Amino acid sequence: MSEAEFFDFCQQHRKWRIERNAQQEILIMAPTFSLTGKRNARLIGQLYTWWNQHPEAGEIFDSNAGFTLPNGAVRSPDASWVPAARWNALSPEQREKFAAICPPFVVELRSKTDSLKVLLAKMEEYRENGTQLGWLLSCDDETAYIFRAEEPGYETLEGFERELSGEDVLAGFALDLRKLR
Repeated sequence: MSEAEFFDFCQQHRKWRIERNAQQEILIMAPTFSLTGKRNARLIGQLYTWWNQHPEAGEIFDSNAGFTLPNGAVRSPDASWVPAARWNALSPEQREKFAAICPPFVVELRSKTDSLKVLLAKMEEYRENGTQLGWLLSCDDETAYIFRAEEPGYETLEGFERELSGEDVLAGFALDLRKLR
């Protein structure tokens, strides 16, 4: 499908969660289970609290926002942030579609039924396309996988008795992992 055809397809099937990978294959995902939805709401709530104190820094997005990455994939991270300068450089028409931006900060929440291998590859794709800081949070086994732009691989942190720092990407942001249980 062309970009326009894919956009129209998504508009026709708004109740579906749809992504497209770099090979232009359409990926239809089931709605999240209730527990994952609860965790995502708490994640977004913490990110919103930070944004509310730093609205000039940029824009935050939930799992319904799709972005067109430089490799052509259209992805919808569970939570993300785009700096104000990059967001404001887009035209209103570009903002209304799948903005051609790879968010510098992304979070993916792993459900029990999600393949770790698939999600780790997705996080690597984000990094390869410009994400500076990415978190893959596996709540059921309380493991966080931290991806940084300049570091190969990822850091693994076990246990949710901690906060994750937004580091230099989201200065001042800390995610309390205990609230995602």
